[in-house]
Amino acid sequence: MIEQIQEFKQAYSKSLISVSNPDQLNQLRTEFLGKKGHLPKMMKQLRELSPEEKRLAGKQVNEFKTEIENSLKEKLQEIESRPGSSTGESDFDITLPGRGDRSGTLHPITQVMDEIISVFFSLGFSVEEGPEIETDFYNFEALNIPKDHPARDMQDTFYVEDETVLRTHTSPVQIHVMEDWEPPLRIIAPGKVYRCDSDISHTPMFHQIEGLMVDEDISFGHLKGIMDIFVHEIFGKKTELRFRPSFFPFTCPSAEVDIQCVICSGKGCRVCSSTGWLEILGAGLVDPAVFQAVNYDPGKWTGLAFGLGIERIAMLKFGINDIRLFFDNDLRFLKQF
Repeated sequence: MIEQIQEFKQAYSKSLISVSNPDQLNQLRTEFLGKKGHLPKMMKQLRELSPEEKRLAGKQVNEFKTEIENSLKEKLQEIESRPGSSTGESDFDITLPGRGDRSGTLHPITQVMDEIISVFFSLGFSVEEGPEIETDFYNFEALNIPKDHPARDMQDTFYVEDETVLRTHTSPVQIHVMEDWEPPLRIIAPGKVYRCDSDISHTPMFHQIEGLMVDEDISFGHLKGIMDIFVHEIFGKKTELRFRPSFFPFTCPSAEVDIQCVICSGKGCRVCSSTGWLEILGAGLVDPAVFQAVNYDPGKWTGLAFGLGIERIAMLKFGINDIRLFFDNDLRFLKQF
């Protein structure tokens, strides 16, 4: 047994010298200390020796085991300290300059939405949200959009089922709020909306903010005053705006709000079709039929409503000519904001 131990010591020392990486070191550890390694086998053989032989051989086996464990640890430290080691500190050149932290930023659509919300919040409007999947009643009928209205055409609306749609505007939130609240009230409803449309100025999903104000004796003058503040806060104090008569099923009278072209300052260019004006939103006084759908007394209450597209505002604000850039996730584009 003593001679066998000496032979294993010589074999181990020779093998340890040739080890050059952690994998070879683990193989050597398994060969001598593993469950089927040389030392466990010798420990079993001790049972067959006499008490005196067992005492001497056992001492040498234990010393050999300790020697192996210590030498393996030292060898691993030596390997890790070598230049180019995958586990050593030498992988890192501490003389190189740091790359620095790359902070993320809010998406330009989020930035513009937050800015718009803050403007209306300062005017006393609260923020309300609602479901993106709506019933026909909330998306159309309660907003005075009859069955034969073009907005119900399949080319404009994503139908989940016959009476269920992906909302085409955030106006249904106004209906939900009026069902739950008694006037007076003043709310805006930001969120995603969906329509079957896709080109350089339209996407199947986009963002809107609808606004609603209900009180006694609301007039078109209130609407003009609110729109005037909104436009000047978003586009600058010198930006001119105008109201053009229009038609929306849920407001009467209705108007489209234009601003002086931010590209050519009203002189006329390709963006504004040489008119000097750009449409930014639709608005009007709430149609009495909408109040009847939520059991408001149209003889007592009047209201104003407006709706605007966030992407449209962002494109004008930042001078962007293709709405799809907002959704391409190209960092070369996004990092500008």
